[in-house]
Amino acid sequence: MKKFLLTTVAFVALGATGSALAADLSARAPYTKAPVYAAPLYNWTGFYIGGHIGGAFNGDSNFGGLTTGNNGDGRFLGGVQVGADYQFAPNWVIGAEGQYSWLANNNGGIIFPGGLTYTNNQRALGSVTGRVGYTWGPALLYVKGGYAYSDNNESLVSAAGPVAFGFSGGHRDGYTVGAGLEYLFAQNWSAKVEYQYYNFGNSSFVAPAALVPFGNFRTDDHVIKAGLNYRFNWGGPVVAKY
Repeated sequence: MKKFLLTTVAFVALGATGSALAADLSARAPYTKAPVYAAPLYNWTGFYIGGHIGGAFNGDSNFGGLTTGNNGDGRFLGGVQVGADYQFAPNWVIGAEGQYSWLANNNGGIIFPGGLTYTNNQRALGSVTGRVGYTWGPALLYVKGGYAYSDNNESLVSAAGPVAFGFSGGHRDGYTVGAGLEYLFAQNWSAKVEYQYYNFGNSSFVAPAALVPFGNFRTDDHVIKAGLNYRFNWGGPVVAKY
């Protein structure tokens, strides 16, 4: 009988110990595997505003061999841009942009035989373009093209004063094409470098009659810019997928 009682007590004690251990194990948090890191997804969809600086270089142009005085000259420019982008498929971006750049003063001109002096001070360049690009991570490589505008302040003078004149082409409206690289360095900020070519066609004098035989000249510009944009993203903050 004594052995039976001792055996019973031992089994009861062992059962209590096992229950305590099971309760302690169940109270502990279960082990879970750490998530695998995934690179963040960058969102280009949304509106943006920004500014830029750079340099403009005139193409070679002349009247019948007479140099206009501003061929290849580099001038400082600065301006603003506003636009919108849409990202799809999922690495492609399409968008539209309006841009306006003020140019440093240009004092170049041409003196024709007979004492007439023509000056064209190109004060600004504007454009409205579409663009399409390919993005990988925070980088966007794009091409663009569309309408271009040149703000010209022109004059023709002689020793006696200003002379009325007319052109066959306005050399104010034209086209532009370009390419660039933009980089998202923060959730709402991006920086870019860009090349843009502007062409405003050929023009020739139709008045006064003395300048008609000198033929035509071409107005075009090569522009290199660096810019900064603040982006109002539609898609929210940068996130990561696991």
